[in-house]
Amino acid sequence: MANPCTVQGQTRCSGSECTSYCDSDGCDFNPYRLGNLPYYGHNMTVDTNKKPTVITQFITAHNTTTSALGEIRRLYVQNDKVIQNARSPIPELAGYNSITGKYCSAQKTAFGDSDAFASKGGFQALGDAYDSGLVLVMSVSGNDVTQMRWLDSVYPPDRSSADPGVARGVCQDSPVTLSVEPQPTASVAFSNLRFGDIGSTYAS
Repeated sequence: MANPCTVQGQTRCSGSECTSYCDSDGCDFNPYRLGNLPYYGHNMTVDTNKKPTVITQFITAHNTTTSALGEIRRLYVQNDKVIQNARSPIPELAGYNSITGKYCSAQKTAFGDSDAFASKGGFQALGDAYDSGLVLVMSVSGNDVTQMRWLDSVYPPDRSSADPGVARGVCQDSPVTLSVEPQPTASVAFSNLRFGDIGSTYAS
């Protein structure tokens, strides 16, 4: 998920002003949403029964350390095998398996979404933010408004799941309090974090 903002650095806001700075929808690469249903899950290409190694690569436009950000690529490693990111069977998106400016525009068009990603600065804004320095943060998220349906259910809920890009996963719609609060010991573990030059953090 890539979410550009029109402001850089710490910025104060109040009320509805706070929703205007960043692209809240972002540009995402969800294999299920893209129509590749058997890619990620139990006993699938990326098998969620097993621990995966997740690799995210930030690739510059000219493959140099000083050129602008041009691509965000995702790979997985399981059973000592590198798994390339999913490809979409949707004709308009079939040529992409990473997040690029062209992919984001094509995705917004294919799904009938407004292109806030471009209007908020797109890859130029993302690159400027990376150049200023970022901190890696991981969390378990919950949302009382959308119940995280944008991640792995049907969203927006007022559209048909048969519409392109609306079905994002197999989770059922339910009030978030029913699924989260009775599970006070739920947890997730992130381990063996590495960062470095492209290709240096895993065995290819």
